[in-house]
Amino acid sequence: MTGPAAVRAGRDPGLQPERTRLAWRRTTLACTVASVLAVRTALHGGVSAPEVVLCALCCACWLGFLLVAHRRIRPLSATGTPAAPTPRHLTAAVLCTVALAVCGAALVLQR
Repeated sequence: MTGPAAVRAGRDPGLQPERTRLAWRRTTLACTVASVLAVRTALHGGVSAPEVVLCALCCACWLGFLLVAHRRIRPLSATGTPAAPTPRHLTAAVLCTVALAVCGAALVLQR
């Protein structure tokens, strides 16, 4: 076998899967901090219905991102070359992250 297929078959991913796994963990940690700050902001002072709804949406977005990240981290932790993420998987991660940012911004502006 020669050409690009041979290069892909014999390719050693090196530390790339580990770096990618660590990046997913860092992003998950950042989403966790943003969600905790959203809960703190919503519960600081008086509690209103819109703040509780925005806080619940932030927590739902965090849980969604946590699920997506876990599904990506698991194959990266396994031995061998991990499969590429699907566009659906990446779209879900982006939507959860953007929704968390929007809900957090709305919560801060609500104050």
